Amino acid sequence: MKNSKNIKSLIDSIQNIEGQELTFNEEAIKYEYENQNDEQSLAIKILSIFGGLLSCITFLGFLFIAGLYNSKEGLLITGIIFVLCAVGLNKISDKIIIDTISVSSYVIGFTLIWMSLERMNFDESSIQIIFIFVGIATLILVQNYILSFIATLATNLSFLALLLEGNQYDLIHVYTFAMVFILSFLILNEGKIITTSKKLSRLYNPLRIGLIFSLLIGLIFLGKKGMLRITPEYIWLSSISIILFIVYVIIELINILQVKDIQSKIGIYIFTILILASTVLSPAISGAILIILLSFKVNYKTGLAIGIIAFIYFVSQYYYDLKFTLLTKSIMMFTTGILFLAFYLFTHKKLSENEKV
Repeated sequence: MKNSKNIKSLIDSIQNIEGQELTFNEEAIKYEYENQNDEQSLAIKILSIFGGLLSCITFLGFLFIAGLYNSKEGLLITGIIFVLCAVGLNKISDKIIIDTISVSSYVIGFTLIWMSLERMNFDESSIQIIFIFVGIATLILVQNYILSFIATLATNLSFLALLLEGNQYDLIHVYTFAMVFILSFLILNEGKIITTSKKLSRLYNPLRIGLIFSLLIGLIFLGKKGMLRITPEYIWLSSISIILFIVYVIIELINILQVKDIQSKIGIYIFTILILASTVLSPAISGAILIILLSFKVNYKTGLAIGIIAFIYFVSQYYYDLKFTLLTKSIMMFTTGILFLAFYLFTHKKLSENEKV
């Protein structure tokens, strides 16, 4: 539909095709269509976030110059006020200027609360728990895209910091499993979630992208050697949990593509085993594959692009860290590329056959 005037003609066309009397709420359809047109693009949302962060840095610099940081209670009270203002502003309006102001207020509030709690000698675990509750409360109260995205990141990263408290770096595997499970559950149950309630439908998109970035942050810690002192013997724990979800998603995709030929199924399973077996020692790669498959299943183009970029980065990082000669690394990457091209040709062939049917 190029404009709202086409809604009436589209409804009439559906009536003619069905050949029976159908009831439509035209006013509700037009309202949703107009709201959809008013939604900001992803680029505008990203610019809004960066604008908010720059405003946050500028304001914090002003506070330091003014000497407000000398008062622990003043920092705490000001931080709480800023967080409440951010939530309140999003209750009033969802315009881009309001989004920018609310993002600035929210980030400033979080920063001031953290500074005050640090100066009050709160232990790190208590601070992270407080931030988790603030993030969850924000998600419950506000369904604005940008603020919900930031709240999701804040909650998940606070959970990660809580797990790693006391140099318990191997608990990164718990974080990875939690992110993989929640993200997979969210995407695989997309239809049920967005139709359950209006609040959940508005939260779905920011939660999804927030969980993808949260998972990627965990995968970066796992994929980049030296960032965390993780026990090498336990690195497979994250890989196994991710691989199980990948296998489940592949089975779902086989059913969706209606692959009934036994030889085709065997070929898919052999390809899956070969690829996943090579990622046991690199959960970052298998995590990127999971993001790609989940996004492909629900036709989520942003997630698909993020997954592909992450996959290329993690594969490059993995081969770079291997203690092999350049020739051996080149052969391994060439073989991996051939396998993925074969998988693309196979899926393209199956999709073409379905279109002909």
